[in-house]
Amino acid sequence: MSDALEREWRRFTPAERIGRFVVYFCVVAAIVASLRSVEVIPEFLYDAPEQIGDMLGRMWPVAWRHYPEGVHGPLMDSLHIATLGTVLAVLMAVPVAFLAARNVTPYAWLNYAAKLILVAARSVNTLIWALFFVAVLGPGALAGTLAIAFHSIGFTGKLLGEALEESNRGTIEALEASGAPWLSIALKGYWPQLRPAFWAIVLFRWDINVRESAVLGLVGAGGVGMALDTALNLFQWDRAAMILVAILAVVVAAEVATTQLRKRII
Repeated sequence: MSDALEREWRRFTPAERIGRFVVYFCVVAAIVASLRSVEVIPEFLYDAPEQIGDMLGRMWPVAWRHYPEGVHGPLMDSLHIATLGTVLAVLMAVPVAFLAARNVTPYAWLNYAAKLILVAARSVNTLIWALFFVAVLGPGALAGTLAIAFHSIGFTGKLLGEALEESNRGTIEALEASGAPWLSIALKGYWPQLRPAFWAIVLFRWDINVRESAVLGLVGAGGVGMALDTALNLFQWDRAAMILVAILAVVVAAEVATTQLRKRII
């Protein structure tokens, strides 16, 4: 009875406590090492509010008159880059998603090869893709479109592949038992189940691409980013403010549009 009273309840075992300590220590060490490598200069932080106020003062008043001649065209180019890039990404991602889904393609080597393509595509940032295509094709909207498309393959294909793996096998097995060809199985069996997820993924990816297309011009890949880069290089802060306001408006409009489309389609 005395032994039972002397026992002390602990939430974690000694091994778990040691493991938690090691994890916390590694996290703190990583943060400290990151702060040391970033080399934050305190003097720059002290006058940051003053510099921000000075920049905002240079941006006001906003050069609204600059929109028709200097912002509208590049802004439309950014929307076109995002839209066409999303379409190309979907066209390339759908077959890769079918190859990555284990219940659709029962060959492990094809599954791994498809997943490798998806991982490789999304592991490279859109700006890196843009730099690559600018070096190959030269500056312009084509480089931005391909950068958006190739980066979006990984995101779109991964989610579509997971949606395919979660599909109900009952309808598929019934079609297979009736001797239906593979195209009919895909259209009558998989597509009705995949359709809500497909449109949700496509709209969400287009919404992301609208945001990303706005900055691709900073590396020469077309769109409104090129106009922003020009304004910043020439210290035209009022025009830069106009471009930033236009980008914000387009991003908000894209968010509202995708939300309404999801309600109607899904």
